[in-house]
Amino acid sequence: MFKTVTLYTNQLKQLRGFYGNVLELPIEQSTDEYFQLSIGTSTLIFRHSDLQTSYHFAINIPGNQFTLAKHWAKERVLLNREASVDEIYYARFEADAFYFEDPTGNVIELIARRNVDKWSDFSIESFLNLSEVSITTPFVEETGEKLQSIGIPISGHVQIEPDELNFLGKKDTFILLVPPQRKWYFSKNMSKTSPLEIVLETGKEILVNREGKITIQ
Repeated sequence: MFKTVTLYTNQLKQLRGFYGNVLELPIEQSTDEYFQLSIGTSTLIFRHSDLQTSYHFAINIPGNQFTLAKHWAKERVLLNREASVDEIYYARFEADAFYFEDPTGNVIELIARRNVDKWSDFSIESFLNLSEVSITTPFVEETGEKLQSIGIPISGHVQIEPDELNFLGKKDTFILLVPPQRKWYFSKNMSKTSPLEIVLETGKEILVNREGKITIQ
């Protein structure tokens, strides 16, 4: 679903160092205003802003590499914990996941789909694509309606729940639609309205401004 996702930060240099040097993701382009990463078949862009922003996103990895992925991550970052554990199994998605944060507090999830195997050591080549991207907005219902109007279905709910975490998408890629001030799983951080841009594989563009208003092109 995700071709390109653009997030904003007031700490561009720190994030460039983290993603490029700590996680060792390939930086395809880099200027004083932005840098661009390859996440499997997806592209992730961080662009400079004066705003203090906050996001959650997830990356799909092969299910049979979950243990290897945790070992790889623990050599680089501190894994987040909840109820004294640092991993979780989501039966609904048939997937295992763990979480960590970048220097600005963005909550990153690696989610291992049990129906996907890759027979090799774990590396950045195991990053398949962006699996989840959060949209935090006070206009949850309005945003959900607009996303459904371009063919992105609700998953798990009959209708958009304005005070809950809503999944919109299918198979293994989802937009997470959430109101402000909801605690992220495996984090002390709360969801915060922040601007972002999503280009879907269909060519549709989803633009969210700093107030959380959505425009689709």
